[in-house]
Amino acid sequence: MASIANVIHDLTLEQKAGLVSGEDFWYTKAVKDAALPRMMLTDGPSGLRKQSEDADALGLGQSVPAVSFPVSALTACTFDRQALFELGRNLGVAAHANNVGVLLGPGVNIKRNPLAGRNFEYFSEDPYLAGELGAQYVKGVQSENVGVSVKHFAANNRENQRFTNSANMDQRTLREIYLTAFERIVKQAQPASVMCAYNKINGITSSENKYLLTDILRDEWNFSGVVLSDWGAVSDHVAALKAGLDLEMPGKGDLSTNEIVTAVRSGALDEATLDRAVNRILTMIMTYLPENSAADYYDKDQQHQFARKLASESMVLLKNDHAILPLKPKEKVLLVGELAQKPRFQGGGSSHVAPYKVTTLTMAARQIDNAVTYLPGYHLVDDQVDAKLEKAVLEAAKDADKIVVVVGLPEQMESEGFDKTRNTLPMNQNHLLDTLIAQGLDVIVVLQNGAPIAMPWVNRVSAILETYLAGEAVGEATFDVLTGKVNPSGKLAETFPIRLQDTPNYLTFDRNADDENYREGIFVGYRYYDTKHVAALFPFGYGLSYTTFIYQNLAVKVGVDTVTVSFTIKNSGEVAGQEVAQIYVSNQTSPIEKPAKELKQFIKVSLEPGQQKAVSVELDRRAFSWFNERTNHFQVDNGHYEIIVAASSVEPRLRKTIQLTWAPQPAAPLTENTYLSTLLARDDGADLLKQSGLNTIVDQLTKAGNNQALFDNMPLRALIMMGAKQEQLKQLFKLARA
Repeated sequence: MASIANVIHDLTLEQKAGLVSGEDFWYTKAVKDAALPRMMLTDGPSGLRKQSEDADALGLGQSVPAVSFPVSALTACTFDRQALFELGRNLGVAAHANNVGVLLGPGVNIKRNPLAGRNFEYFSEDPYLAGELGAQYVKGVQSENVGVSVKHFAANNRENQRFTNSANMDQRTLREIYLTAFERIVKQAQPASVMCAYNKINGITSSENKYLLTDILRDEWNFSGVVLSDWGAVSDHVAALKAGLDLEMPGKGDLSTNEIVTAVRSGALDEATLDRAVNRILTMIMTYLPENSAADYYDKDQQHQFARKLASESMVLLKNDHAILPLKPKEKVLLVGELAQKPRFQGGGSSHVAPYKVTTLTMAARQIDNAVTYLPGYHLVDDQVDAKLEKAVLEAAKDADKIVVVVGLPEQMESEGFDKTRNTLPMNQNHLLDTLIAQGLDVIVVLQNGAPIAMPWVNRVSAILETYLAGEAVGEATFDVLTGKVNPSGKLAETFPIRLQDTPNYLTFDRNADDENYREGIFVGYRYYDTKHVAALFPFGYGLSYTTFIYQNLAVKVGVDTVTVSFTIKNSGEVAGQEVAQIYVSNQTSPIEKPAKELKQFIKVSLEPGQQKAVSVELDRRAFSWFNERTNHFQVDNGHYEIIVAASSVEPRLRKTIQLTWAPQPAAPLTENTYLSTLLARDDGADLLKQSGLNTIVDQLTKAGNNQALFDNMPLRALIMMGAKQEQLKQLFKLARA
């Protein structure tokens, strides 16, 4: 193919106008005269959803068979960068084998509220974790020469009225929380494309938001790929192109082409702007257009086994009283719950995959060394209690050594396209648990859900295993953990609140059809709970193991622009296991509102019984920074910072305070509104006061016993009422400028 510049030169205006919209629901437009083929883009955050050629536009149930991997809500709990790279690579293999050029994922929006309908598709409430894992996912997919589209840029944190509502927030909140994951991915992984969201941000539609798409994404972060729209997100195509959008999907056919041609000919759109978008689209196509393959063969059995391993190493053991888990060989197990036979293993909507090979818990139970009896216990189609089903469970429980109850949210309660109205299990599931507990039975709960749920029975059951939506290998992976074949090592990537009323945005989430007001600011998730000392049901970063770990020997070294944190972890238990060490930074210096601590690094360590490993991680300048709206930059302040090595956000294991002197400290100019305490803190403060003749008055004030704090907090202009002369103040300001 000719060079991109030559191709663009030879295209007609109509052909260029056609290229900036999709040919149909899934393809870029082909230009036969230029020998330019079309390229397919398709969904795939947790599995390839390539629509069959004869399917309808959405094709939600008519995609080609592919391995359904665990959703991002679960894979984030690995805290394992390499695992996410391997997930991406497997997805890239599947996409390439199916002639897909761009996979639409990962979704890296922040989980702001447990009711948000698409939480299962996103990684975390923490932008650092989401960014680090998302970058590895992108690198993995693109290592197979398949592009990605990181979504949804930006602040797409609710589903209700998602096409029109405005996410309203201050710039510090936008930069520190809602853009950080995208920034890390763009800078670390150079994704092929970024997908802009449906919603507005501070009143400006994302697809027409120049500040977002050009000023930040391109000019500041140096993104060079394609910006494409979420499907149907463009309301004004010409305005979107001017703002920095390149590709409208799926497009409106001839209407899309004609509106661009008309705009160029009328002068409403500069043709150079159109050429810029065409150049980016052609670059993406030429880079990621797959070789045409007649067959879609790839090793799906291998991918299924990877899905099993990934799911089992992501699951989070939330409770395990009296070491009731793992199940012991030969124990008689009663497996209860219709979800054990009809598992909820993936999200609803655009991420819905036609699975290759689903293994249910009832199927997997036949493969373990236990006598397992299965009973449904409840119906999924409604939430009404079935007394007959419950009675059968109670009878069978008399002969069981262990009772495993599988509960969760049916798909009709949790999907893309709408937000939930409650986070409680269906009534019949809670009733079943209450009935079993009332009989004095030890109950092991297995959860299948896309987001945090309420657990009114949490203190009365013996064990809880969070599996989220674990992909098609859900049955095998769950029993791998329940039986101890896999030692659980997942850690929660989001906070589970005790009540919805405890969430930081309880008063504002989904309250207004037009505006979603982010009044909680930067205090999202654990940043709120830990700072406000609000108890959580289960905190961020929390997860149990079948073994125990000891943290020791913390050493912190401050370098020129990095801080190195070193420590040792020892497996003090009797079985092999993996531990996620989380490194938080507590800013004790900056004169701003700030969380008690923020996650800034993590590392997952594998240890045999009794084994000890020394680990070391680096914190860069950004780990100690905050976004200053006045300067429009991230800022590091000199002063004290506490480094906390922890097992969760509320389980510190090691801590050390350090002093940073990275920032230049020019003396702030003195004005009439400068506080006396600020002047007294300056190295030259005493000398300035003496030269201006103000030292006598100030000495009297600062020695005035109980009044000292009052006078320290008075502006310099107030010295006039204490006897100072205006000429003395003028002399003070002149001397300070010299």
